[in-house]
Amino acid sequence: MKPFTLFSLFTLAVLAAMLSCGRKGSGSEGHDEALTLTLGAMPSMDYLPFVVAQKTGIYDSLGLKLNIVKFYSPNERDAAFHSGNVEGTVIDYTGAAMQQAGGIDLQLVMRLDGYFRLIVSKDFAGDNLLALRGKTLGISRNTVIEYTTDRILEAAGMKEADITKTEVNKVPLRLEMLRSGQIDAAVLPDPFITIAMADGMNTLVSTQELGIYVTGAAFTAKTIREKREAMELLLQGYDLAVDYIRSHDRQAIRSILVEEVGVPEPLVDDVILPEYTHAQKPTDEDLRLTIDWLHAKQLVPQDYDGKSLIQ
Repeated sequence: MKPFTLFSLFTLAVLAAMLSCGRKGSGSEGHDEALTLTLGAMPSMDYLPFVVAQKTGIYDSLGLKLNIVKFYSPNERDAAFHSGNVEGTVIDYTGAAMQQAGGIDLQLVMRLDGYFRLIVSKDFAGDNLLALRGKTLGISRNTVIEYTTDRILEAAGMKEADITKTEVNKVPLRLEMLRSGQIDAAVLPDPFITIAMADGMNTLVSTQELGIYVTGAAFTAKTIREKREAMELLLQGYDLAVDYIRSHDRQAIRSILVEEVGVPEPLVDDVILPEYTHAQKPTDEDLRLTIDWLHAKQLVPQDYDGKSLIQ
């Protein structure tokens, strides 16, 4: 009787292992793979909570392996996303809409809280947006920078004809032209905001102050569909990282700001962090305004409405 019992237990163990393997292989991917995500991003304040969750072990504690791939060119980031080398991307709404309208099957899973500021040169006279009338603004055409510039002008009751736009695609060059007085103002992200203000330039307004949100995290529809548990953990970890940033002093994330965001070490204490909120979807209004602008610029087909852009 004893040998039979041992044999039976052994047989049951083998069957259980086989059934477990069968369950793992029954879907399009195994459980371990389903709890892995790859996110492409350029250094910015937008993706800071993702990095904090990764570096502090928050994602590890939740059972999610998040691999963040840094890029220094939006074209390289987009190419990696299109080729499947990264499953998700930190992207602005204008870029996300243009890509979806162009046939890329992506959806925004959340908005992000990074912001832009309108920075003016040291010699700029005036302390409000109306002082921009007749001035030269550096922009990158048909991008989130130009969109943000137009939204800021609109908030001041001004039109594009009230200012002169000069195309300056690279952000470091835009900053240098502000410094030398070749342009009067420009919309910048951090860490360039902090560098400019430390150099004596001023800011008139930020998108966060105007309630304008223009960036989010997007993933392929296939990833969203097949990795639901991983996506849930991604957002859960993001929320915990936001709580961590709120409850810890600057020293706790100092190395992350320097190494991942690109803030110069001497300026870490000067950086104004965004008011990070828990993960939430982009609003219909923000996307409507974005798509209306893209229609006016003829950057997306007129029949594209972006209704499927929000996951």
